[in-house]
Amino acid sequence: MIDVAVVGAGPNGLAAAAVAARAGLEVTVYEANDSIGGAARTQMLNGSQAKFDLGSAVHPMAMQSQAMHELGVHDKVDFIVPEISFAHVLDRRTAYAYKDLERTGEELGGADGEMYTRLLGPLVNQIDGVSQTLLNPLLKVPSNPLALATFALGTVAGMGLKNLFSGKFERAAALYAGCAAHVAGGSRGPANAGAGLFLAATAHGKGWAIPRGGSQAISNALAEEAMAYGAKIHTGVRINHIDELSAQNVLFDTSAEDAAKLSNGHLPAQLSHAMLNTRRSPGSCLVHYVLSEPVPWRDATLGKAGTVHLGGTALQVGKAERTAIRRGSAKPYMIVAQPSQFDNSRAPRGQHVIWAYCHVPLDSPVDMSREIKDMIEQAAPGFSDAILEAHVVTAKELEAQNSALVGGDLSGGTMDLLGSIKRPRISTDPWYLQSKGLYLVSSAAPPGPSVHGMGGFLGAQSMLKREYGITNWKSVN
Repeated sequence: MIDVAVVGAGPNGLAAAAVAARAGLEVTVYEANDSIGGAARTQMLNGSQAKFDLGSAVHPMAMQSQAMHELGVHDKVDFIVPEISFAHVLDRRTAYAYKDLERTGEELGGADGEMYTRLLGPLVNQIDGVSQTLLNPLLKVPSNPLALATFALGTVAGMGLKNLFSGKFERAAALYAGCAAHVAGGSRGPANAGAGLFLAATAHGKGWAIPRGGSQAISNALAEEAMAYGAKIHTGVRINHIDELSAQNVLFDTSAEDAAKLSNGHLPAQLSHAMLNTRRSPGSCLVHYVLSEPVPWRDATLGKAGTVHLGGTALQVGKAERTAIRRGSAKPYMIVAQPSQFDNSRAPRGQHVIWAYCHVPLDSPVDMSREIKDMIEQAAPGFSDAILEAHVVTAKELEAQNSALVGGDLSGGTMDLLGSIKRPRISTDPWYLQSKGLYLVSSAAPPGPSVHGMGGFLGAQSMLKREYGITNWKSVN
């Protein structure tokens, strides 16, 4: 019998395996797909010679993550940090979020620039403390109370900017609202505002990085770390129930629903019911493009941005996001990543890859490629003529590609205030599933979505402490 079985080889599962293996335990990882990485995979599709990120392509949280630092990812992966972290297109106007916050304020100018720098400045100055606080469970006693207080005040101010004063500070509000809309659903509440504030602050901290070679580089680095300490990784192996596993402990890098099904008969009934009925955010429809040239943006400066937001004013973005909950929007809020602008290994010579996505109703089969193409065309006349390939992945197909993305939900469950705390249960040790040896370590557990590996990093430490009394995994070997 092995010590630890990890079900799922996304970044969280691989981080969990690395921590457990470094603590001296015998670890085996089981992945249903034929390759590791989960939502951090990079592959060729449908015979294309280009390399596409199947999930996330740009990685702000990887740069801020304690897990990525302590597990050696920052040393093993070449992270490219664009000069412009992200840009937001408002009709024929553009607002730029440079990595340099001061420059961002200067280029916004006037009241917009002053508002934006006043809102983000305190967070950027304490970005490491803020990251340490937010990339941990919200119920944990904060190691940096000042950073938490600064973040709380900023969240209140951000809610006001996005919801009440966006007309007065149009470009500043649009930059901020675009970050908040990475969390699907268009909520006007504090969780959405706080997530947007944190994401915007990272743009001016360590930046929104693009890993050379694609997101797969992050997953490969985590796998390399785990295997260096003896962990075994098996791909193409689907686990149907934990009774198949001869393991003292099972760590789930899966959806909460799958963890409950795989543990059927082993979990408390109330917890199992809650996990099987996880509240979900809207899904996403994603399009992978191969172009014959870089995106022909009307505003050429957009070519220097790793990420481009399309969707208009803050009010328009919020309306489009709320519409996406029940029906697709004809003019959706969109996120466009253009990694080959910074990494020429991603496409054949002279060609470029971008991916673009918008939010749609959960589990939607709707193909939004026409709406996505039309919106990019408005900001980049001639875009349609540059398309060599377009590979569409609907919300339904996202789940088929990665079963952890239930209904195409990229968030692991709704990220409102309740969903941020009850994940999957309200506890100071939320990874433990109230049954000996069973732990949830995916984005369905704290600290939630994004490629940071912290769910696995913290969940594995919870397991080590509870099951083995190990409180310092780095000192075991």
